[in-house]
Amino acid sequence: MTAATEPDESAGTRRTPAGETAVETIHREMTVFARRARASAGRMHPELSLVSYTLLGHLEESGGCRATDLAAHYALDKSTVSRQVSALERAGLVERRTDPGDHRVQVLHLTAAGRRILARVTESRRAAFRERLAGWPEDDLERFAGYLTRYNAWHGRDEDGT
Repeated sequence: MTAATEPDESAGTRRTPAGETAVETIHREMTVFARRARASAGRMHPELSLVSYTLLGHLEESGGCRATDLAAHYALDKSTVSRQVSALERAGLVERRTDPGDHRVQVLHLTAAGRRILARVTESRRAAFRERLAGWPEDDLERFAGYLTRYNAWHGRDEDGT
């Protein structure tokens, strides 16, 4: 790491390398964020990967859905979702139920154990965010939340063409 990219402890931020555009800085920092999120998720809750956590969260929010709905929502391959769901079923966190409106359809739902672990992991992650953001002024938090919401609301094509 060069001096130009080392953390600037006085400001609590990293210095931007000379000549780097805002988009390049955002890309670099989002990459760092994703890497840290995966690493901390594995350390904090080895029993629940970031992908599993995301799928459980969606099932809770939606009240249950089909595996194909999960694949479509997250733009994932059906086989990827199938493997994840199978692992969650084996762990006793998810169960399949027949759709009362169409007995050919299987709907995924959280089990009681799935709801418990999701609640525990969610609270742990929120506590980590609260700790990390504790020194931020409220105005900065509100702006940051707005920027993230706007960024994540974009429905265009990602790098993988989805």
